[in-house]
Amino acid sequence: MGNKIFAATAALRVLESWGVKHFYGIPGGSTGSLMDAAYQEQDRISFIRVRHEEVGAMAASMHAKMTGHIGVVLGSAGPGGTHLMNGLYDAREDHVPVLALIGQMASKNLNWDAFQEMNENPIYADVSVYNRRVVNGQQLPHVIDEAIRRAYHEKGVAVVELPTDLGWDLIDEDSFYSSADNWRDYPHPTLNDADIDAAVKILNEAQRPVIYAGIGTRGNGDAVVELSKKIKAPIVSTAIAIDNFDDSYEAFLGSAGRVGRKTAIEAVSEGDVLLLAGTNYPFAEPFHMWDHYEKVIQIDINNEHLGKRHHNDATILGDAGDALRAITAKAEEKPESGWWRANVKNVANWREYVTKLETSRSGTLYSPQVFDAINKIADEDAIFSIDVGNTTMHSVRHLHLTQKNMWRTSPIFATMGIGLPGAITAALDFPGRQVFNLAGDGAMSMVAQDLATASYYHLPIISVVFTNKQFGFIKGEQEETNLDYFGVDFADTDFKKVAEGFHVRAFTVNDPADLDTVFAQAKEIAASGEPVLIDAKVSGARPLITEFIPLDEKIYGKEKSEAYKERFDAQDLQPLRVYLEEEGLDSRLLAVAQARKAASDTKAASDTDDSTNAAHTEEA
Repeated sequence: MGNKIFAATAALRVLESWGVKHFYGIPGGSTGSLMDAAYQEQDRISFIRVRHEEVGAMAASMHAKMTGHIGVVLGSAGPGGTHLMNGLYDAREDHVPVLALIGQMASKNLNWDAFQEMNENPIYADVSVYNRRVVNGQQLPHVIDEAIRRAYHEKGVAVVELPTDLGWDLIDEDSFYSSADNWRDYPHPTLNDADIDAAVKILNEAQRPVIYAGIGTRGNGDAVVELSKKIKAPIVSTAIAIDNFDDSYEAFLGSAGRVGRKTAIEAVSEGDVLLLAGTNYPFAEPFHMWDHYEKVIQIDINNEHLGKRHHNDATILGDAGDALRAITAKAEEKPESGWWRANVKNVANWREYVTKLETSRSGTLYSPQVFDAINKIADEDAIFSIDVGNTTMHSVRHLHLTQKNMWRTSPIFATMGIGLPGAITAALDFPGRQVFNLAGDGAMSMVAQDLATASYYHLPIISVVFTNKQFGFIKGEQEETNLDYFGVDFADTDFKKVAEGFHVRAFTVNDPADLDTVFAQAKEIAASGEPVLIDAKVSGARPLITEFIPLDEKIYGKEKSEAYKERFDAQDLQPLRVYLEEEGLDSRLLAVAQARKAASDTKAASDTDDSTNAAHTEEA
């Protein structure tokens, strides 16, 4: 028999064996044994005390997104645990491994309807891939090991509920083991040559190919670009893959959809062959984005995703990087085409437009101007933790990213408040790298208390709050769908004072002319090892609308086109159609609009004839 240790200490040693360096949470009476274990193991694993459990769970989720390693969070029985749900669902939706340690009342108090006693297993059933209550101390390290293995294997949330007294059970120090050394990642599937050949044939015959790259191409951005250059296909990325490419690449169109760029949406609407690489884009079907494509090719490592969003004409099961390199090796080298040149011109025109917005230093402070100041002070490998809302939209349009940067958010669950938790874990996980938290005032209000966490642990986060006194993204939705704006406007918050109350240095910016000076000072403070916040009082003007772009006078008419340009200061912005026609190509969108108008005119003429005939019949 060996030395005796607490079962909870054994549990933390299992975490350590899997490479866990820190875990988040708030202590509670039902987590006492785990706190004793954290005290004993503090030289090997750190407990990061947050000010709200939701922040801890979101930090654990963002940790997994940023590192690929399991995130761990602690919640006490009852409210401490239920506060974790937002972060746990974020992890579930993004398919990243997270372990939630849930406290429970001492086992002798269970089934007595004791204080904060809850039947916790059903609470976490939906969010988890593994969900167990420990029933004796000896099994605790085994259950933790199993939970971690399952979270990695099933790419999801594992939940372990621990009655606190069981963590104090003494077990033999040599009576448990970890399977961490036995874990192996799956090798990439062997590519099917016939599937590669089918994709190559389609691409060789394509006239207007578009590459739609998703998160599955992460780490293989160069392979996407190499194929793009060879077959002369512009690249569209999902927002979550935007840091996989250098923004300066001439044929990089950015992301499509509401938070995307005009360039991407136009190209997607005009293409004839679509190559989906590592993306399970959830907006494709509701908005019929790909219905017009003559051919669709899909690459995905997950069989479950193949054919999920659209019927495929060629399907490749495998790693996106492997498949792209295989296609590139076999595809024909294409000369520059009118399609290629038109999209490159469209990108150049778009960049001129956003540069004008960004570099202006006059008028009311506007978010693109703030992003220009961010770009000026950002290190080449800066990490951006992006909150949900208009900040997301502005970031994918105005951050000048390269493959050295990291850009993370809550893309599927889309929970507000994710920016600061992501920045907290980034500062802990990547010491020495510059970290930004970019958030709107609505989102920042949800998690502002954890500026205290950044201050306490001396995390050199640069927080930028875009204060426009509204839920801007939802306000934009209400413009399209509701009777009027309602419930989306609120009073101003002085985030400088809020930050200073938590011992964080802070600035307020109202004038665009002050941006560069303030951001330079903020960079110096962060470089000294302390957090800093900038409260940018920005205009509430809606960002350029891209889900519907009435820019083209030939399609939407002069009145709508001029109103759109006037509203978004877009007088020099050109529709892709202009560049297509310069290259001797027709616009599919224009052809569709003309066909609809002809059909409408025909119907109107028919209705007139019917009315005339009916009147003649009545007279007769």
